[in-house]
Amino acid sequence: MSSSDSAADQSSAPDQDEESGGALRFVREVAIVLVCALLLSVVVRTFFVQAFYVPSASMENTLLINDRILASKISTRISGVNRGEVVVFKDPGGWLPPSTSTAGPVAKAMEFIGLLPSSAGDDLVKRVIGVGGDSVMCCDTQGQIVLNGVGLVEPYIKPGAGTEQVQFDIVVPADSVFVMGDNRGSSADSRYHLEQNDGAVPVENVVGRVVLKVWPFSQFGTVPIPPVPFDNPALNNQSGATPTPTATKR
Repeated sequence: MSSSDSAADQSSAPDQDEESGGALRFVREVAIVLVCALLLSVVVRTFFVQAFYVPSASMENTLLINDRILASKISTRISGVNRGEVVVFKDPGGWLPPSTSTAGPVAKAMEFIGLLPSSAGDDLVKRVIGVGGDSVMCCDTQGQIVLNGVGLVEPYIKPGAGTEQVQFDIVVPADSVFVMGDNRGSSADSRYHLEQNDGAVPVENVVGRVVLKVWPFSQFGTVPIPPVPFDNPALNNQSGATPTPTATKR
């Protein structure tokens, strides 16, 4: 081998080492980016927002079957749970049949990091009608829910669904909320669990407030608190009515 060939071989060795080192650095940087993205996704899901899908018709026409929704956890932590909000909450016990989820390990992992909506089967979505200390009664002579002595005009109820399926007269326990579906004729909500905490859901079970419909795109939009009837200042007068604290169902 000539001296010139030997010199060429020696000069090419550092170039190969540099290329190999550059490839390793690229792989390492990609791995770091992916891990950071996954960690950020888990943090967002745990503390800020979580995706869910709507499995039933109980919230029509506000939410439809198979709608994908986002629930804000941070807004619930900051401002609590308020009348009129649509919320996702964990089953307080006995509201849902045992879960029959068939999601595989990959789907479960994607749910955990927030890339797929939860399929756990123990979440429900309803509208908050009353909060702790509120008196809630069904119904007045016009078939309306009466909240703290005020008959509610509820424009979000599915037309024709009505609201008189169950008669009751309760005071919502402290740190709890009374919830109902917008499709009153197809919603097994607080009215059907009056024997348990007067049908109310503990606030600690609330996962978050539904703030956005994200799928299908034709339904994309926010889920605001309706100003009617919940902007009425008279609703804050919790002493405005004195219903019996024991729920009755007839």
